[in-house]
Amino acid sequence: MKFLKRSQSCLIRLFTLLILLIPNLSSVQASIQQDSAEIRPGIQVLLEDSLHLVKDKRVGLVTNQTGVDSEGLSSIDLIFNHPQVDLIALFSPEHGIRGDLGPGEEVKDGVDPRTGLSIYSLYGNNRKPTPEMLGDVEVLLIDLQDIGARYWTYTSTMTLSMEAAFEHGISVVVLDRPNPIGGNVQGNMLYPEFSTFVGRYPIPMRHGMTSGEMALYYQGEFNIPGPLHIVPVSGLERNMTFEDTHLPWIQPSPNMPTVESALHYPGTCLFEGTYLSVGRGTDHPFQVVGSPWLDGEDLAERMRHYEFAGVSFKAVTFTPQNPGDGKFDGIEVYGVQLIATSPDYDPTEVAVALLVETYKMSSDKWEWLTSHFDRLAGTDSLREGIVAGSTAQDLVSDWPSQLQDFLVTRNQYLIYP
Repeated sequence: MKFLKRSQSCLIRLFTLLILLIPNLSSVQASIQQDSAEIRPGIQVLLEDSLHLVKDKRVGLVTNQTGVDSEGLSSIDLIFNHPQVDLIALFSPEHGIRGDLGPGEEVKDGVDPRTGLSIYSLYGNNRKPTPEMLGDVEVLLIDLQDIGARYWTYTSTMTLSMEAAFEHGISVVVLDRPNPIGGNVQGNMLYPEFSTFVGRYPIPMRHGMTSGEMALYYQGEFNIPGPLHIVPVSGLERNMTFEDTHLPWIQPSPNMPTVESALHYPGTCLFEGTYLSVGRGTDHPFQVVGSPWLDGEDLAERMRHYEFAGVSFKAVTFTPQNPGDGKFDGIEVYGVQLIATSPDYDPTEVAVALLVETYKMSSDKWEWLTSHFDRLAGTDSLREGIVAGSTAQDLVSDWPSQLQDFLVTRNQYLIYP
């Protein structure tokens, strides 16, 4: 009986390997159908089913605290302790390898105390791995939790790492993870002249793709040639919520403690380009917007008049505790909390209306962080329209047409049904 079970297991693994060896997207799609009852992130699929991609290779790993398997075990430890993989270097994005550094805080090179491996910073003097960092690396693994929004530096770290690896003939393997806020596509498109490390490419505010799908999209649409492999999330379907996956939520940055915060982030992150607080240093970051001069009850009522689907508004008082962003640290502020009530919720359109109303209510107290707002918005026309008195409806009226070409193009890069 043991022999039969072992043989059956070997056949399943052999079949999976054969599928993954076929170099086209349909093979990746087929591989995620195996064992659909269990959701396994890419790191798990790699070590259990696709070891050929890294077996007996010298491996570098771009990751942080979000790189874990379905049981919450660290990808660093899992790969380092695997007898058939030689992990030789770690690469850290913003917030550090363990995710404990603040936004914009420089990440320094170091040594991982658990493994003794060198940690190379990709959020300091270098945003792109150097030839010296890559050294003897034969395969570069990327295992980072995306948040589902255009403005997310881990995505830029991924694409720059792809470029560096390909320039030196190194293959890249992206270990995929679910998009925590699902497959909806919303917001405007970034204009190329507003490309920065916060958002490098023309994609929507809410893109509806996983990291693996984005890697395929960026390679295909923005000329990043090289040997790229995506290890998919086994059992994932596009309409699943993060809760449906039963995977552990590891907060990807200090102010992203919950999936609820992530859901609002594609919209409320725009307020980072203003002097209003988004609740950094509270229990509800990116779920609230406020300032000392706003009237929360009035703002909530104004927002209810828009009759947005899938969201409600609650007047709140909160005290930011985040000296790093300089926005009312330790001062009581007044505003609203956004509460998602259904999948129809569009955080990007809601945020535009919220910008319009708070701008009106703020009068001469309003200040823009102009360059930061425009790079988040991907355009200067949103800010200029608000200043000119445009309605929220007018400001987003051309967004659906902006998304049409993107939606058609991205279909060829989607992995999950």
